Amino acid sequence: MTVGDITPNKEKGSGRSKHVADEKAPLLPKQQDEDAVHDEFSGASFIGAVFNLSTTIVGAGIMALPATMKVLGLILGIALIIFMAFLTDASIEFLIRFSKAGKTTSYGGLMGDAFGKYGKIMLQICILVNNIGVLIVYMIIIGDVLSGTSSSGVHHAGVLEGWFGQHWWNGRTFVLLISTIGIFSPLACFKRIDSLRFSSALSVALAVAFLVIILAIAIFKLISGTVVMPRLLPDVTDLTSFWKLFTVFPVLVTAFICHYNVHNIANELKDTTQIGAVVRTSLASCSIVYIMTSFFGFLLFGDATLGDVLANFDTDLGIPHSYLFNDAVRVSYAAHLMLVFPIVFYPLRINIDGLFFPSASPLPQSTTRFAFITSGLLILIFLGANFIPSIWVAFQFTGATAAVCLGFIFPAAVTLRDRHVISRKDRMLAIVMIVLSVFSNMVLVYGNAISLLKNQ
Repeated sequence: MTVGDITPNKEKGSGRSKHVADEKAPLLPKQQDEDAVHDEFSGASFIGAVFNLSTTIVGAGIMALPATMKVLGLILGIALIIFMAFLTDASIEFLIRFSKAGKTTSYGGLMGDAFGKYGKIMLQICILVNNIGVLIVYMIIIGDVLSGTSSSGVHHAGVLEGWFGQHWWNGRTFVLLISTIGIFSPLACFKRIDSLRFSSALSVALAVAFLVIILAIAIFKLISGTVVMPRLLPDVTDLTSFWKLFTVFPVLVTAFICHYNVHNIANELKDTTQIGAVVRTSLASCSIVYIMTSFFGFLLFGDATLGDVLANFDTDLGIPHSYLFNDAVRVSYAAHLMLVFPIVFYPLRINIDGLFFPSASPLPQSTTRFAFITSGLLILIFLGANFIPSIWVAFQFTGATAAVCLGFIFPAAVTLRDRHVISRKDRMLAIVMIVLSVFSNMVLVYGNAISLLKNQ
């Protein structure tokens, strides 16, 4: 069984030959409908696929983007967001093109086709590390927003604590337990990613709501004359400020990572030839949200913009009903992450299954295995978010490294390998992706190491 491939293993020889000979073959081979789980499923819609891929893209990283404007200035910052969107589109196009050439329907299958069994295993491990880390971080943020945190030595009250005071039922562990049982578990039990299209649509709507709130506050402060025009270019005065410019690269490089879900979404499309348009529509939509959030977030807070702009909404905004707006932003953001959770969880479960049960039947066909992996992962993520104090630091190193491998290094490596000799002209772009990714990781690891040493 290939990772993320829910196509039955047995194919009739004549049908396969006919598919290969068909000049109108889709970008990704259309899966057969022999699986009983999918008998009544006629295929996902274009808009549902766009919502699911957009939700995969817009996670927690959106909150770090306004701070990149503070470092780079508006012109360079917006230009780099657009550049990374185009680079992400190119890397996903590599995946789609080589998947078609190798007749594979999964990211793991593509890596296996290019680099053999160990390439596939490396991909699975990276998805395991990246997605478990991301989901634990999401749960930590949800706990911080709703129940508060004292991790920095100073207690910051959560929304529930601010509304009702301190009680056992709005404590961090209990709130996350109820969220896991009542929200994460039901959403994680869907066997098709298209079943999450409605929760994904709501997740995108909440991200837009966050943007609208920032826009409304910024316009109010512009009219009242309390907003200073933000810096257009970076402020480079010495060598230290010059090197500081590169600290934002990891944020921008990982802002559009969604590659681990492309094949899952493509496999369920009613018309798999639409996957290219789905990717471009999602990237364009998310780029607009990113640019506007970055612009108005930096416009609103200026040089006081924090690394996580959500922290700026823990203070008086200088407008009427400030704390009402603060709570609206924080609650909508926590709800957004709750709905992003199952989209990131879906490929994690399939890749765990492919890593530990490579010869088993497709996961949706085995209710026992499906339930065992789902419940085991949810318990692991819950424990990680509640009882492992150093988990955030660990995933600052490993998570970002795995993310750039999934987004750029692996697609570029497949292109350079060019097993089917179809992409000689893209070698230079593939090299640029690898160099940029390695540089981004070096900057991130160096920055995190320096921060750890200073805190000791």
